[in-house]
Amino acid sequence: MMDDRVERGSTNDTGSHDEKMLVDLPSNPDTHLSVEEREAIDRRLLWKLDLKLLPWLCFLYLLAFLDRTNIGNAKIAGLSVDLDLSPAAYNATLTIFFVSYAVFEPVTNVLLKKLRPSVFIPIIMVLWGVSMLSMGFVTNWSGLMAARWFLGLTEAGLFPGVNYYLSCWYRRSEFGIRAAIFFSAAALSGSFGGLLAAGIEQMDGTAGIAGWAWIFILEGLLTVIVGIISFWMVYDFPDEATFLSEDDRTRVVRRLRLDKQASADHEEFQTLYLWQALKDWKMWLGMAIYMGCDMPLYAFSLFLPTIIQDLGWNTSVVRSQLMSVPPYAVAALFTVAIGFIADRTRQRGLCNILVSLLGVAGFSMLLGSGDPAVRYVGTFLGALGIYPCISNTITWMANNTEGVYKRGVVLGFVIGWGNLNGVVSSNIYIDSPFLEGHGVVMGYMAVFLFGGSVLMTLLLRRENRIRRSGGRDHWVTGMSPGEIDKLGDERPDFMYTL
Repeated sequence: MMDDRVERGSTNDTGSHDEKMLVDLPSNPDTHLSVEEREAIDRRLLWKLDLKLLPWLCFLYLLAFLDRTNIGNAKIAGLSVDLDLSPAAYNATLTIFFVSYAVFEPVTNVLLKKLRPSVFIPIIMVLWGVSMLSMGFVTNWSGLMAARWFLGLTEAGLFPGVNYYLSCWYRRSEFGIRAAIFFSAAALSGSFGGLLAAGIEQMDGTAGIAGWAWIFILEGLLTVIVGIISFWMVYDFPDEATFLSEDDRTRVVRRLRLDKQASADHEEFQTLYLWQALKDWKMWLGMAIYMGCDMPLYAFSLFLPTIIQDLGWNTSVVRSQLMSVPPYAVAALFTVAIGFIADRTRQRGLCNILVSLLGVAGFSMLLGSGDPAVRYVGTFLGALGIYPCISNTITWMANNTEGVYKRGVVLGFVIGWGNLNGVVSSNIYIDSPFLEGHGVVMGYMAVFLFGGSVLMTLLLRRENRIRRSGGRDHWVTGMSPGEIDKLGDERPDFMYTL
């Protein structure tokens, strides 16, 4: 039964055979309690972690996604006209964000571990808030390009950093719903962004500043303020968390170690972890899967206001902004629902496969229909097919990568590669009716997201079957328990999440 526990994660801390197999497992502070009492303590601890970690991190990501995509709202509020931007020049301002974002993203998780979350995350927030605010004062294309470059550079660490950070707090069977709740902030930012842009735009002309510029200024200022507050609101890793008692810190470390995670351990960075990641086929296939949902994500979020404006229903910019709200709101709810289902069924690949088909159907409607009502419904299906797969794919990769630094490197590469495909997103929606853009998005979802998820699921199922039959036991012949523990997900008793 040990294999089942490894794949599912322990449900309680009862002092099993697993404990004897682990090295440096902290002593259990609850040995004198009954199983029911331990389970009650575990539930209270999990609730405490959720309340302390998730709300503020979700708020930070809402601001991050708001700041990177509000240029789409600014565009239909007059940005392109005032700065005399051609379609190619505007798309270049979108592209440059993804270049700097993707280049710096793979190294950010190492910096997060080195500097500590309570220092790293607030610093990058203040810096990207300043970059955002500066966009409100640009007077030409060159200034906008420079501001977008620095915005991408400074935002690069948040999304991979927080996903890596959360994976160091929760069991594998608990991480999916938390990652989904965290990422649902991106969809909520789309709803919130449309409403906020509609309101801020009414300030057009105040202090001689255009409405689109006020969108950047006010949202950037908010980010700077929140970044400063974050020095007191973001906590460090489990073994150093100040909001936990000594016993609770021990409980968190134990529950992670019993879930076959080294995430609670102090590791020093070694190039070995980089090579482990680069040699892992799961990372490369995960990069392909993630680009299959991340490129569509940015295409959708950057151009949805323009797509809706092109439907021909709208008589005002404000109405276009407001009509972009419902698809995002529905996607946020569906993202959390899929996270819950994937955690309960432990079938993350199947969730990706089925959800991606909704997105393919949605973009088929946008591509093939001239009816505005049908195309608007297509935006809903498109959002439903994209957003849940982002958090589900990241959780899937985190579940199947063990070792603190290796996981950080893998997530950095996967998310960085996905974001580099934002360069594609920025350059496919050019001329109405945007057939090229819809077609490319649909192709990405069908080939990389759907096809990649099918392949990953089949390969992981095959590997689990080999490990259960003892086909990988020779990997640990002659090794000590400590050496076996350091193998991470290459341990023969580590079962992959499907």
